[in-house]
Amino acid sequence: MPALAPIPSPEAAQLPSPRPLKVLILGGYGNFGARIARALAGDARMALHIGGRSLPRSEALARSLPGGARALAVDAGSAGLSGLLRDEAIGLVIHTAGPFQAQGYHVAQACATAGAHYIDLADGRRFVCDFPAALGAAFASARRVGISGASTVPALSSAVVDALTAGWQAVHGIDICIAPAQSAPRGVATLAGVLSYCGAPIRIWMGGRWQSAIGWAQPERVAFARLKPRLGALCDIPDLELFPAHYAVRDAVMFRAALEVPLSQRSFAWLAALRRAGVLRRPEKLAALLHAVSPVLDRLGSALGGMVVQVRGEDAQGQPAQARWDIAADDDHGPEIPCMAAILLARRLAAGEGPAPGAYTATGLLPLDAFAPEFARWGMVVDRA
Repeated sequence: MPALAPIPSPEAAQLPSPRPLKVLILGGYGNFGARIARALAGDARMALHIGGRSLPRSEALARSLPGGARALAVDAGSAGLSGLLRDEAIGLVIHTAGPFQAQGYHVAQACATAGAHYIDLADGRRFVCDFPAALGAAFASARRVGISGASTVPALSSAVVDALTAGWQAVHGIDICIAPAQSAPRGVATLAGVLSYCGAPIRIWMGGRWQSAIGWAQPERVAFARLKPRLGALCDIPDLELFPAHYAVRDAVMFRAALEVPLSQRSFAWLAALRRAGVLRRPEKLAALLHAVSPVLDRLGSALGGMVVQVRGEDAQGQPAQARWDIAADDDHGPEIPCMAAILLARRLAAGEGPAPGAYTATGLLPLDAFAPEFARWGMVVDRA
């Protein structure tokens, strides 16, 4: 885990007092971007900018925020992005405009070129896992920090595993399942990202070796501390690739998503079967349609979602050990969880703290205790066993 330390800033020595860090949230009026904006608004250490293609939508959100937030018209794919960041003296970009599964590193590279820190909420496996090698030299040269995967995975998931296995001699297995509430707000981009690997082969660490399994196929029953059991199916996320090496896992790493309404879960399994049969080649093209019709099923579900992390291995004495961590989020507050790591890391960068200049995945960058105030803010309940 990279040690948190003051980030060198040549400009700081020339100023009598620190200037607020100019923070641009790309996709700032979207499902996750707006939540992050509301959390950071009014922080005296930051000057907040809401960015997106629609200036009216950016302006509407900026007007609703305390602290004098500003709106910017920004096209994340523009060739002039680095020039815009430099002209506006942006010090940090928080990239929330997914899906990341089909994106390259244009935004991150523009940040490094412009001398800005970078954080994203990516959960695309290749995007996150390849990020340090692709951008490490650029951010190190710019003396800035780039962080990918500052979301539920791998930022929070690794924080939980770190806490559960502290002092252990070995980790044998990690099993994670996320269970969104049926009525929680959802975005088309998120759904498109999920559908992109529905029915596709996914490389997983199972039985002490790399094997292939099918995304969203063969749902299995998953138990939670405060939620009714749900059907969960394999999802392709960075943890599946990062965790076997990071924790030297002997046997297996598994990640599932469990939709609340069984019909929804089985529908994804059917889509996976259609893709395997060659009938449906790109399920992600159905994202807009499924997003439009999904509210019909809301009356069959609830506003309660959650997450469970289970680990097994050998404790400090070398004895067999197992532990689990659950969180339950009611009142449709579940979508706040993917935003928390970016919020916490932005605050640290604004305070002049963070890892040494370079590019990182968010694995191990935050301790679990750092999330506790955010959980409490939204009335989320944690169980640990």
